[in-house]
Amino acid sequence: MYRSHNCGELTASHINTEVTLSGWVQKSRDKGFMMWVDLRDRYGITQLIFDEERTPKAIMEQAQKLGREFVIQVKGTVIERASKNPNIQTGDIEILVSELNILNESLLPPFTIEDKTDGGEDIRMKYRYLDIRRNPVKNNLIFRAKVTQEVRNFLSNNEFIEVETPYLIKSTPEGARDFVVPSRMNEGEFYALPQSPQTFKQLLMVGGMDKYFQIVKCFRDEDLRADRQPEFTQIDCEMAFVEQEDILNVFENLTRHLLKEVNGVEVDKFPRMLYDDAMRLYGNDKPDIRFGMEFGELNDVAQHKDFGVFNNAELVVGIAVPGGNAYTRKEIDKLIDWVKRPQVGALGMIYSRCNDDGTFKSSVDKFFDQDDLAKWAEKTGAKAGDLVCVLSGDTNKVRAQLSALRMELATRLGLRDPKVFAPLWVIDFPLLELDEETGHYHAMHHPFTSPKPGQIELLDTNPGDVKANAYDLVLNGNEIGGGSIRIHDKATQAIMLKHLGFSEAEAKAQFGFLMDAFEYGAPPHGGLAFGLDRLVSILGGQETIRDFIAFPKNNSGRDVMIDAPAPIDDAQLKELNLKLDLQS
Repeated sequence: MYRSHNCGELTASHINTEVTLSGWVQKSRDKGFMMWVDLRDRYGITQLIFDEERTPKAIMEQAQKLGREFVIQVKGTVIERASKNPNIQTGDIEILVSELNILNESLLPPFTIEDKTDGGEDIRMKYRYLDIRRNPVKNNLIFRAKVTQEVRNFLSNNEFIEVETPYLIKSTPEGARDFVVPSRMNEGEFYALPQSPQTFKQLLMVGGMDKYFQIVKCFRDEDLRADRQPEFTQIDCEMAFVEQEDILNVFENLTRHLLKEVNGVEVDKFPRMLYDDAMRLYGNDKPDIRFGMEFGELNDVAQHKDFGVFNNAELVVGIAVPGGNAYTRKEIDKLIDWVKRPQVGALGMIYSRCNDDGTFKSSVDKFFDQDDLAKWAEKTGAKAGDLVCVLSGDTNKVRAQLSALRMELATRLGLRDPKVFAPLWVIDFPLLELDEETGHYHAMHHPFTSPKPGQIELLDTNPGDVKANAYDLVLNGNEIGGGSIRIHDKATQAIMLKHLGFSEAEAKAQFGFLMDAFEYGAPPHGGLAFGLDRLVSILGGQETIRDFIAFPKNNSGRDVMIDAPAPIDDAQLKELNLKLDLQS
């Protein structure tokens, strides 16, 4: 038995108890005649004491050779600690060691295994197995496990059946590139790793499973960022004989359950917002509603004067910055520089100060009088002491730019409190999205999304006006889940694929298995998938999903710890009937 107790459980109630502990040496303090060692495991830290008056000489000498991260086992007696530490569970006691066994020595770690480490991200990713020993990472992984368990508890208690679906599948269009896997037994043919189990969960509904869920790995070959990985985890769910309202109710309750059980927070309201309103008021389809700063469209009060920047714009739009009139000219200039960054892409920014005496001072006073500026304030909801920031240009671009500015300002103003949770359903998305480069439409969600009832005919006349029977769940400005009511009959699915540019032969080759299944009594069905990584990070009060993944990839999609991806040797290529043709 390597241990009778863990390093986080011993208290004053255990004094005079003989115990066995095992763990890693966190640090040691050697006074010559007396030595203390902090022993760490997953559960906490226990202080060990070696005393030349009470500790055998051989053990004392052995203890003095201990280095950081040595793995050891000790036996000894729990005694009262002379200098107590109220900050840890075991702070009232220490172990007077009578036996010491070094189970494994350790090289000096490349960074300190402490909450505030001296290791940068690159070195910590290379030695991720050491990084996991640190409390912040360890606690994040434990937190993720708790969230995952609560998800399983809720869905299982609501009669969902957990079913595994294949990882080696056929490529289907899901909006990103597939990762592909060559088949040795089927020369020249490839599997694809699933971007989601979409078609399989629909087939499970055809199979009568009724309520399905799976916590599943998905794979997308796309550019990475802080909240995106090439492999990610979904809470994938599907239900039969349901309408949109049924699905929204179930997953509102799941989100309430998680917020209460994991965060101790009770949330009653899950407001619903039309996609068109989200874009008009916040400039994106996942608005953070923990704070205001809604957009005010200014075309009718800003395009009547001889100011070409506004007159030539498709949209003039502004926001009111609370207390922003206190900004100095230098601070405002920095804001203007911020929106002109390539990542945002604005050409500039107009502003208007709302003075305490009811007057206004604008960067375009030459063109707009006090009455004009008062109307800007009214449209944006600005009050005395605020600052109105105005952008103009093409509608879609300027909305995205102002949305980025709104979020940046909210961060600077401390309005994005991670302990406050504001969920929101965004509904009635467009069914199709126009690719401006090709002029062709593609599915905004995926090809199996049902149009809103009564709108299928519009596909022939006004495809851009068709609304999808789709919904996203947003939490604190992040999309944590999305789904739709699915198409469940072959005729409608064929119409949808036709409008997405599939010929009849292409549709049969790609989706024939699903369309054939629809001819055998497919029930009405729909579902939703949560992004587990993102959900966990938001519940954990952090911005990046990487901190909640045991072995994440970097921004280049590499695992620097195991050095993957990596070349394979010629023998493997030959066995797979593959030949490399690398372009320089």
